[in-house]
Amino acid sequence: MTEKILIIDDDVDTLRLVGLMLQRQGYQISAATNGEQGLAKALDEKPDIILLDVMMPDMDGYEVTRRLRKNPTTQSTPILMFTAKTQLDDKVTGFEVGADDYLTKPTHPAELQAHVKALLGRVVVKRDDEMATQSHEHHGHVIGILSVRGGLGVSSVATNVAAALFNRTQSDVILAELIPGQGTIGMDLGLPGQKGLNELLSGSPVEVTKEKVQSALVSHGSGLKLLLASENPSDVYLSSQVDQYTALVSRLSVLARFIVLDLGAGLPPFVQKVLTLCHEQIIVLEGAANTINQTKLMIDEIVNLGIDRLDILVVLNNRMRSESQMAWTEVQQKLGHSIATTLTPAPEMFINAARVHTPALTSQPTNVTSQQFLKIADLIIEHEKAK
Repeated sequence: MTEKILIIDDDVDTLRLVGLMLQRQGYQISAATNGEQGLAKALDEKPDIILLDVMMPDMDGYEVTRRLRKNPTTQSTPILMFTAKTQLDDKVTGFEVGADDYLTKPTHPAELQAHVKALLGRVVVKRDDEMATQSHEHHGHVIGILSVRGGLGVSSVATNVAAALFNRTQSDVILAELIPGQGTIGMDLGLPGQKGLNELLSGSPVEVTKEKVQSALVSHGSGLKLLLASENPSDVYLSSQVDQYTALVSRLSVLARFIVLDLGAGLPPFVQKVLTLCHEQIIVLEGAANTINQTKLMIDEIVNLGIDRLDILVVLNNRMRSESQMAWTEVQQKLGHSIATTLTPAPEMFINAARVHTPALTSQPTNVTSQQFLKIADLIIEHEKAK
């Protein structure tokens, strides 16, 4: 692959001469004539190395370097400062703000080429090290939970499946609520007003780093680590950031043994993408004819994404006591898909759990419904071991 070099210099002659010289060595050259333009190109083009003049009007090279180092996209991009200044203090300032190397004008072409080659060599070594580290990272078991429409208890199921996995394994479990503007888990667990998901989705995909995702997680007294969606309905526009979601799930997968994703209702583009990244897909439904028919269609669409039909777990959530509730055998027959488990109605347990801001299973682990959540956790653990 041809390395890309970005040259930022207000001297057009320098741009032309240096660019031509490096181009003859086989490098791909991009140029900017001021700091603002250089910053924009650095973020957009992601060069392998930046040659940066110090003495420029409006924004000098030191300030450009400071801004490059503050941005996750460019914080590790090698910077070679290229200037007419020769004073030691100027070089010290350059290194202090984050420059990797320093050359004074005029410089011999061979010297410039040697410095560029050396910096690019460090980049290759660093990338190899990062790839080796990533290949040895443990990837957790990712579970996506969703339904055909809202109001079927997806968030409650996700919360208590996560609590059940923690109960069974005492391992790290992340519960991530991925629907911006429709957050409820934070309010139920006593952590309203969280902005972690918003911040991760607002930037570019490369800004969704492992460290940034980790810092967005909130610890809860139940033992779970939470990534929470905002409650402000206007934030729903962030759900269009499909590439950011892809990066987010990838980063979450190396931060815990189990990652439970609340994917909300329907199959918007980001959910379709995220489902293909999950090891487990759980659909929540109720025993109503319309919901069953829609769920049947949803299963077919998920299979069309390349997901094995046998890997899809269906949970029948009987939220309220009612004589009109359809038996699980009838639901299974109409759905044409096996029911993994049926959740017994326990409205009082969920209301009491919300009052004390904890998962229902954590507040009443011996309850019949809690035992059914534990059954789901046992199935997931079996699948995790098999895979």
